[in-house]
Amino acid sequence: MLDTMTFTKLLGGFCGAFLIFLLGGFFAEFIYHPPKHHGDDHHQAYTIDTGDDGAEAEEVVEVAFADVYAAADPSEGPKLFRKCSACHKVEAGANAAGPYLHNVVGREVGTASGFSAYSGALSEAADVWTPEALNAFLENPKGFASGTTMNFAGFDDVEDRANIIAWLATQNQ
Repeated sequence: MLDTMTFTKLLGGFCGAFLIFLLGGFFAEFIYHPPKHHGDDHHQAYTIDTGDDGAEAEEVVEVAFADVYAAADPSEGPKLFRKCSACHKVEAGANAAGPYLHNVVGREVGTASGFSAYSGALSEAADVWTPEALNAFLENPKGFASGTTMNFAGFDDVEDRANIIAWLATQNQ
């Protein structure tokens, strides 16, 4: 059995070692990440020349959606629709968490029969689901119709949006 003096020495040794590690971590943080004072301009200690002085910025060419949509590949649609299929179906009248998307391209906004959970924000944003309106909505649903109940971040790539819209346009039989 440990006597009180031995136990006190062991506990003191562990506490002392722990204190040394804490102080070491504190000083290491201070050395490698000194505190920033308001108004101080800290500059990078070493600058590596990458040859890019920023003068030659790459020019981004904005392509019109109509051009991208004209070259869209509807065969890519089913693969892209997997992200949507948790809440939407393409069969006429098959509502789920979201309205069915059968014949959605060219359909009036908020008119999927049997679906009553529309937020009203979509009707204020557009009258008809044109390819352009669908493109804007699928890019950023909350930005297109503030207050929409659709919880989807959107498709970042314009070609993906064009492909899925082109595929949805074929879903009208």
